[in-house]
Amino acid sequence: MKVVISLGGIFFADAEKLKNAAVVFDELAHSYDLCVVTGGGVKAREYIELARELGANEALCDYMGIALTRINAKLLIAALERAYPEPFLDYKDVAVAKASDREGGGRIAVMGGVSPGYTTDAVAAILAEYLNADLILIVTSVDGVYDADPHKDASAKKYNKLSPKELVAVTMKEELKAGSRIVIDPVAAKIIERSGIKTIVIDGRSDPRAIIDAIHGTHHGTEIAK
Repeated sequence: MKVVISLGGIFFADAEKLKNAAVVFDELAHSYDLCVVTGGGVKAREYIELARELGANEALCDYMGIALTRINAKLLIAALERAYPEPFLDYKDVAVAKASDREGGGRIAVMGGVSPGYTTDAVAAILAEYLNADLILIVTSVDGVYDADPHKDASAKKYNKLSPKELVAVTMKEELKAGSRIVIDPVAAKIIERSGIKTIVIDGRSDPRAIIDAIHGTHHGTEIAK
């Protein structure tokens, strides 16, 4: 089973949290063909905001964020035992490495951002589509997809399940800017819709082993499936 995980920037706040996530990924790699795409987190947003104050446009701010996601990818690789030694910069390179791996497989491919205009959730969705993955797991600081930002709107409604078409309708309401904190950006939603890959959004802050539970079908997040 091929699984692509989008790992939110919340995991890069301290070493212990990242180590705990890495233990989970190394365990999963024994049974699953695993790829992880890393977000930028607080530091990326700080640099993006600084760049804006200096007059940078959104494309340049996106590149700032991409650079931070790739640094986070290197941090995750440092914590993993079963990862390829460097972050991948292109989807097809992941596919080639996985196909030609002669060391028995089981190695984890790690990527950061790729291009301006979309978040690392979209990178995860595109990678999953390219690899014909079975599952996309978005591990973030929110416990699912809501009809509004739950950090700003106490009446925001959480969806337990959405169709890909419904997900697109929800995400199209959001403004897409560098450093955006939306749970799933519109580009990711459209890729999920066209690929039809089952996607789960969970909150990974309290216990990274919730990642294992979600892959096994038990979670309290939002499931996107036809």
